[in-house]
This record gives sequence, structure tokens and C-alpha cells, in this order.
Amino acid sequence: MRIVLLGPPGSGKGTQSQRLIKSHGIPQISTGDLLRAAVAAHSKLGIAAKSVMDAGKLVDDAIVLGMIQERLALPDVANGFILDGFPRNLSQAAALEGLLQELGQPLDVVVLMQVDNQELVRRIGGRRTCRNCGRVFNVFTSPPAAGETCPKTGGEHDLFQRPDDNEATVADRLKVYDEKTSPLADFYDARGLLRKINAEGDLDVVTSRLEAVLAATGPKPAARPAAAKPRARKKMPARQPRVPAAKPVAKPATKRPAKRPVRKAAAKKSTLKSTLQSALNSALKSARKLVKKAAKKAARKPAPRRAVTRAKKSALRVKAKGTRKAPARKQATGKVRRHR
Repeated sequence: MRIVLLGPPGSGKGTQSQRLIKSHGIPQISTGDLLRAAVAAHSKLGIAAKSVMDAGKLVDDAIVLGMIQERLALPDVANGFILDGFPRNLSQAAALEGLLQELGQPLDVVVLMQVDNQELVRRIGGRRTCRNCGRVFNVFTSPPAAGETCPKTGGEHDLFQRPDDNEATVADRLKVYDEKTSPLADFYDARGLLRKINAEGDLDVVTSRLEAVLAATGPKPAARPAAAKPRARKKMPARQPRVPAAKPVAKPATKRPAKRPVRKAAAKKSTLKSTLQSALNSALKSARKLVKKAAKKAARKPAPRRAVTRAKKSALRVKAKGTRKAPARKQATGKVRRHR
């Protein structure tokens, strides 16, 4: 079920949202919680929004819409959600309506929680928030139960009062609500979604009033996202009747030259092959003969003489002169004398 809770600050939207979470099993989406988480993380968005939140004013619509769009994209909102503190003005309401139409998840009901201004001042002054789990209590209407522990720490809740929950800022916050948020009642009433309940009195009584309104309304079937319009097809010109093509004129048959017999070509090819083979064999035979002849000629050549130097030649000559016998001198008679 997709629910929006409207009401001034201190009307009990946060407290009733926590009860609806348990009874319906759908998540609560609070822009205040998202912004406070950004402030605690010291992100750029948190730093920019801290000064605005401390003064009790509203954060820029573009920032809030971006945060809501990211939150609605998560899978835990498939079965429904509770919007607490959003939308706060007409522009946000129109933007939310367009976003939900795109997602195919329109709102089922918008509940306006009505409380007297004096009661609002008392409630806001007694509101406390747990530092660990972020749960909101009220020391006058909904204090922590006896023995209740924080779901995050397991001990007692560490409660503190927010800077915008004091009496000095209540008047400014109520003025902003009357100027910008209260016109949303007419916006949703025109669409048949608005329901009003008295949010004063015991918490259980207020919860029973709220559940009765939700039961009477009931969830609406999810609307299908608008399908894209089909493109208009261009009109094609009417088809012209086909004209049969003229048949080609047959050419007179011409006689082809007779093919040569295959046997003659094969015989000629074998003759050429045998001629080449015989020429190759004769060339190899003559080459072998030349090689053998050159080898025989090389074997007949004498071994090369060793080179003798001039000094060695002269030494051999001197040696030969000393051993050689002196030639005999010829006498007058013609006889040779022997040399003694």
C-alpha cells in the first residue's frame, strides 16, 4: 500500500509510521531521516542542508526530489511505502505524481493528521530522538517503554533533542507549514485521495483511526507504465502492375569446330617426354666421363717440389765443391796427370 501522511510538525506522523511498518511490512521514507543521515556522514548534501535544517526551514526541492527518486528505486518498496514529511509543497506533489506514474506505482491514500496548535507546541517540546537507531520518542505522549533496549546497541536509548525541536523555532515551522504544505490538502482532495483523522488523544486510539481509514480505502492495482506510442508508418505508393518482360530472340545455332581426338595429343605428349628424358641421360653420361678424366689427370702430376732458398742453395754448392775430386791437368802429351 502506498501512503502519504500529511500534518504539521508534531502531529505524530513519525510515530504512526513506525506502527504501520510493523502492521503492514512496508518501509517508511522520511526526507528528514535521509537528510540527517547525510549530515552525520558529512557529505556535501549534509553540509549544505545542516544550516537550513537548524533554522527550521525547508531544503531545496531539487535536492529532496533527487533523494526520493533514489529511494523509490530500491527493491524494498515494491509492495508499498509510507511517505512521511514529503511532499511539502505543490511543486513537490506534482513532481512526485509524475514520478510515480512513470514507475507504475500511484498513491493509494493521503491521510491528513489534524492537531491543535497548542498541542503541537507541547509535543514538539517533548520530542526526543535516539542517537543510535534514529527512533523518535516523546516524553509526554510516547516515552520509551520500561525495559526497552535500542536495537543497535542493545542498551538504553541515547536520547537527545534536535535543534529544531525547541519552542523558539516552533512558530517559524508552523508558519512555513501553513503557507506551503497546507495547500496540499486541496491538491489531493481534488484527486479523491485525501482522508482526514483526529490525531489527538491516546496513541492506540489514533492508530485505530488510521487503520480504519486504510482498511476502507484498500490498495489500488499498480498501473502499468505508459507504453510508447507506435511510430506512424509512412504511406507507400500503390504498386503498379508488373509488365512481363519480352523474351529474348533465340540466336541461330552455329557449328562448333570438331575437337581433336584425345589419343593423338596423349601420344605426342609421351613422345616429347621420352625425348627429354633421353637428352638428360646423355648429358649426365658425358658429365660423368669428364669428371673421371679430370680425376685421372690430377693423379698423374708429380708431387710439388719444396721451395729452396738462395742461402740453402749456396751452402749445398760449397759442400759439393769440398767433396768433389780435383780435375786432372792435361799434359803436353795429352795425358792427364793425377794430382797428388
